[in-house]
Amino acid sequence: MHAFGADFAVPSGYLNTPSMGIPPAPVAAAVAGSVENWRTGASRPADFDEAVARSRAGFARLLGVEPGRVAIGASASQLIANVAAALPAGTRVLAAEGDFTSVTFPFAANPGVTVTEVPLDDLAARVEGHDVVAVSVVQSADGRIADLPALRAAAEAAGAAVLLDATQAAGWLPLDVAWADWVVAAGYKWLLAPRGCAWLAVRPDAQDRTRAVAANWYAGEDPWATVYGLPLRLAGDARAFDLSPVWLAQVGAAAALEYLGGLDLAQVRAHDVGLADTLLEKLGRPPRGSAIVSLEADPGRVAAAGIVSGLRNGKVRVGFHLYNTADDVERVLHAFE
Repeated sequence: MHAFGADFAVPSGYLNTPSMGIPPAPVAAAVAGSVENWRTGASRPADFDEAVARSRAGFARLLGVEPGRVAIGASASQLIANVAAALPAGTRVLAAEGDFTSVTFPFAANPGVTVTEVPLDDLAARVEGHDVVAVSVVQSADGRIADLPALRAAAEAAGAAVLLDATQAAGWLPLDVAWADWVVAAGYKWLLAPRGCAWLAVRPDAQDRTRAVAANWYAGEDPWATVYGLPLRLAGDARAFDLSPVWLAQVGAAAALEYLGGLDLAQVRAHDVGLADTLLEKLGRPPRGSAIVSLEADPGRVAAAGIVSGLRNGKVRVGFHLYNTADDVERVLHAFE
């Protein structure tokens, strides 16, 4: 199908973007071309630096920050570990109940840190008395959206730092998050990139509160000059937290983020949320303004209706993105007949 200026080979009924996004043809072609170069011995390690720079710039553009504020990695949890490991003993972290564990586990793994979970709707009201707030912008399990303006105001009033995981938001939800101390996202869901790419945006005044837990040659100012020998010499900006890139993933991410960067995300949100809220309306439920819908349904009946979905917390989870249509809504409804 052709949607939002690109061709997608997505079958009707694919509603599993919260688990795995499907790339448009140019993204798949870029990865296939890179695989062919690898297969035929035409690739060189330095060739992938351009893709890394493009993906870094693409993520920075989504957030409205400078590329130098963005570190690359392979997963959200690996990048969050740079933040969690740097927290001193006695740090109090506030998190949302039931949030994705890649957000909370890195903090809980620091023995000097206390993590307190509260209902998502209570998060802003409970910031006082905590040093850091870590939360997903959009909840993985059911698509609930954090009240970021309220959280920002509460955090500023309390002097608390904020880490946001935008993995289930970036790509469909326009983001105004440059104010946060750290913003992380993995690329293989709504950003339509291969698994193995993720990014961490670091506010300049938060860099000294972040630790390069996987310091490596690629985290140098000039990676090709930091291949051998001490002393430690990391980049002066967020690239100090870079992980050596997953090459093929970065190739796909560069193409995917450039494609998404050319779209009006307000239109993307209107499309995605419009389908999700239409489904809820036809089921007699109030709209929620999220691209993700969690339903009490028989997974077997949903699959029999030709729907590819996820199962989270005992509920069927569906997500609507660029390549979905009203036909997908009707397919879900058939599972409730």
